[in-house]
Amino acid sequence: MLADAVYIHIPFCKKICHYCAFNKYFYDGQPVDKYLVGLDTEMALYEIPSTTVMDTIYVGGGTPSCLNREELTQLLQSIERRLAYNERTEYTFEVNPGELTPEKCRLLRDYGVNRISMGVQTFNDKLLRAIGRNHRQHHIYQCIDWLRHAGFENLSIDLIFRLPGQTMSDFDDSLTKALSLELPHYSLYSLIIENQTVFQQLMREGKLPLPSEDVDADMFQLAIDRLAEHGIHQYEVSNFAMAGYQSRHNLKYWQSTPYYGFGAGAHGFIHNTRYYNHGPVHHYLKQTGQQRKPIIDEMRLEQADLMEEYLFLALRMNRGFSLEAFAERFGMQAMKLFGDFFAKQQEKELLVIEGDTVRLTTRGLFLADTVFRDLIGWLKEGERRC
Repeated sequence: MLADAVYIHIPFCKKICHYCAFNKYFYDGQPVDKYLVGLDTEMALYEIPSTTVMDTIYVGGGTPSCLNREELTQLLQSIERRLAYNERTEYTFEVNPGELTPEKCRLLRDYGVNRISMGVQTFNDKLLRAIGRNHRQHHIYQCIDWLRHAGFENLSIDLIFRLPGQTMSDFDDSLTKALSLELPHYSLYSLIIENQTVFQQLMREGKLPLPSEDVDADMFQLAIDRLAEHGIHQYEVSNFAMAGYQSRHNLKYWQSTPYYGFGAGAHGFIHNTRYYNHGPVHHYLKQTGQQRKPIIDEMRLEQADLMEEYLFLALRMNRGFSLEAFAERFGMQAMKLFGDFFAKQQEKELLVIEGDTVRLTTRGLFLADTVFRDLIGWLKEGERRC
């Protein structure tokens, strides 16, 4: 299966958030121009046919919107030169509210970008400062106005709950303000304390007052209910959309379809092989400077790995997966391979089987990571059990 999806990583940020563990570097002092040249080189090395029109392009980070006008133009021209796309392509840019300008909004639109994902996280200025964000509430409204004026309709914002010191009232207020924007898509994430972050260090020191797990669950349920009241329904563990506005690019991941990953630290999935690029910018540039793909590691997935990945990615979606579709894809019956696993999760009321469909319950979606931990390695463990 040929890939018609691309992820492009811009690893630069004006400020590093206290919770972020993505591959990222302070923008100031970085060789941004050289990086953009390296990115252009990497895309060229894949020799993607011009007849392959991309269904989705996603530019993330880091913070792509931290690029200045000249750098942003250079990036957009490179994408236009190396990738074929048209008005039907879902072309997404991640942005931060405090870094957009009306000129940048127009520039993105002029080059065919038609979807924006904005990292809002919360509308509470005190919490924004506490988590290390460089924008404030007024920037959010300002940027939404600029984007709409530039012609953007497909807009999404991210919110994070279970922030240090956050109360149900705080989160409810952020939901109210987010819904007042009347956007077609929202992403909501429970805070995870990642390794090598400011928050991990504060937690070790006992200085991170996180809401309890019960409050975390209540916040998640509140989000599901409030969004549904506005016709915005959960279609994946962390994603909610009006009908027709689901993220096509993210659906590629959850449906285990191939995609290219370009940029420092980017991952791709081609020909049943996952590949991983060098993360440090100077390592990445050394490879592209020698006209080599900047891949540091590749992993060819065995059939068992492919089947388990298919399940845990598909189960992230509310609709789950079709037993018939699984059989068509792999030539084997999921019930025969995973029947005991399904039964175990059904006993915990985390999973249901309805006719041809296997999906997680609402409780299962909230505890999805627990389900997936049980799933990974199930087939190989089964061989040992036999």
